Amino acid sequence: MFLGHFGLAFAAKRAAPKTSLGTLLLATNFADCLWPIFLILGWESLRIVPGITKMTPFDFTYPWSHSLLMDLVWAIALARIYFAVRRYRAGALVIAAGVLSHWVLDWVSHRPDMPLTPWSQQKYGLGLWNCTAGTVAAELALFFGGLWLYLAGTQSKDRTGRYALLAFVILMVILWIGAVFGPPPPSVKVLQWSALSIWLAIPWAYWIDRHRQVAQTRASGPDASRIANATLIE
Repeated sequence: MFLGHFGLAFAAKRAAPKTSLGTLLLATNFADCLWPIFLILGWESLRIVPGITKMTPFDFTYPWSHSLLMDLVWAIALARIYFAVRRYRAGALVIAAGVLSHWVLDWVSHRPDMPLTPWSQQKYGLGLWNCTAGTVAAELALFFGGLWLYLAGTQSKDRTGRYALLAFVILMVILWIGAVFGPPPPSVKVLQWSALSIWLAIPWAYWIDRHRQVAQTRASGPDASRIANATLIE
């Protein structure tokens, strides 16, 4: 799953409004951020096998980035680091849940290639990727549902807050369409280096979030008039 992980990051902003979208995006995509690094280092492997699922041609072996046990380790580590720096308990809990959500969404979408531990022989996966319509529906529902929650809970401070987000959404959808419906990559080496580009989405998300603020949902009297006027001007 690709868009679904981004959608959960958008949605998580409602549960931890003081945590940046960039941090939330790092959490929900942390396994995929580690994966190309571990692939380049030779700690994990990948084969391109056209037809192995209807949606993707990849045969993954990724015990250190994607096993449930290691995702739990990454979740605790990332949440503890965040809490040590920010002292924001809700954010730390949401970050831990975001890291673990990656295994859950991949378990739903992947063929049985998701291990419980790095040493597990038995692997799991419900195989949603073998249903094109179901995969497309799930990805788009999670992505745009999460985006709707993010938009409902935040408002732009300026034009950057609107257009940087719009450009981000358009690019992610285009990349997803290319990955799902385009030809497979010519080699594993090309894929492992191009997959590192997911790290570029994180500073972009920080940039977006710095130009947005938590939406004012309840106000009355002069405050309500001021907020309404500011919204109209924006």
